[in-house]
Amino acid sequence: MKTSTFKKLGTGIALSLVTSTMLHATNGDTLIAVGAKARGMGGTGIAVSHGAESTISNPAMISTVEGTEISFGGTIFMPTIKTTINPAGGAFPSQPLTSDADMNMIPEVSIAHKINENWYIGIGMWGTAGMGTDYSKAEMSFSPTSYPKFGNLNMVTNLQLMQFAVPVAYKTGGFTIAAAPVLQYGNLDINYKLPNSQTGSIDNVGAGLAQDFGFGWTAGLSYDFSNGLVIGAVYKSSIEMTYINQLSSATAPFVAMGAFPAPMADTLEQPAEIGAGISYTFGGHTLAFDYKKIKWASATGYQDFQWEDQNVYAVGYQYTQDNWAIRLGYNYGSSAVVEQTGATTPQGIGAQSAINFFNLLGFPATQEQHVTLGGTYEFSQTFSVDLAYVYGTNNEQTYGIPAFTQSFGTDSITTEHKESSLSFQLTYRF
Repeated sequence: MKTSTFKKLGTGIALSLVTSTMLHATNGDTLIAVGAKARGMGGTGIAVSHGAESTISNPAMISTVEGTEISFGGTIFMPTIKTTINPAGGAFPSQPLTSDADMNMIPEVSIAHKINENWYIGIGMWGTAGMGTDYSKAEMSFSPTSYPKFGNLNMVTNLQLMQFAVPVAYKTGGFTIAAAPVLQYGNLDINYKLPNSQTGSIDNVGAGLAQDFGFGWTAGLSYDFSNGLVIGAVYKSSIEMTYINQLSSATAPFVAMGAFPAPMADTLEQPAEIGAGISYTFGGHTLAFDYKKIKWASATGYQDFQWEDQNVYAVGYQYTQDNWAIRLGYNYGSSAVVEQTGATTPQGIGAQSAINFFNLLGFPATQEQHVTLGGTYEFSQTFSVDLAYVYGTNNEQTYGIPAFTQSFGTDSITTEHKESSLSFQLTYRF
């Protein structure tokens, strides 16, 4: 590839791959919680029961259900993200672009049933994680000479993860232990356009939709001291997923231009999680605190992008009276994505810049703080409605890409995004 062509292509990529993927979740690529009650309380649910909804947060907590309980609903997720390529020495104008994938629907259904005084069983289906963007209509207001004006390479990406689980819990006295086999379905689709330096044409990069199923398990326990104090713990195994030709095809063109060491493998493993929680109820008040560690650093795929293990802290408050409840919460999760420097990337400046480039533009899992509000209204002893609103505060990160300065005319990337979501849920007991 000639130097001038390489430089032109590199500049176009730096301009066009802006915000190539927007996460549809908040702790890494995982929702802070599934279900309106937990989301209204900052994501807490390891040591506070949310009825049938607890089948995913800590299956041991379904032991508070009397009879049968069914909850179904979903979350309307509304992300906003934009990224600015910062030119070195004003080599070209900077232009942030915004994804059109700004509204997404995430479903959930949970059922819990009390078999007898000791045994409980549940079943659930939830959208638990995902990411995606749509730049199919994006255009730049300028472009380098002879370079097409399509913005962000007209990239369209979509990752969706859904889990199915059947928890079984055993309770004796105040102690409950539970386990749940988990079946995970995932699909991934990455498509974008790329100028072909050899033919002068525009190549469509993408292998079509890839799907896979993976298996894992969740184990949980809790202890109710009968004085309002409850403690709990949960472990979720990793689940390996393979999306044939997706990541390898998407990263291959960057290998040819020296911006990435080798095409990625097509395995993207959802990481293991371990967590503990405590709650205390007095009168109509409930206070809850959860801690969990998400092990991105050892998850295949994320490990290649140098994601770090994530520490997540959640605080929730609930006040109940008569047939209504109100909830407040706060969730903080340290960013799984951190800037790579010469000290942290021994492979050299090229790998350092490529990782920073793909992390901020492709997988900007940098959101850290969320505030939440929720409530419940019971129309009768058998039927209620739950609502929750979650706001992820605006987060801005700038990472260096020094290896691209000479060839691309850029020296750093700034990405900022915020998000809000509205969850709704209907609960029926009999």
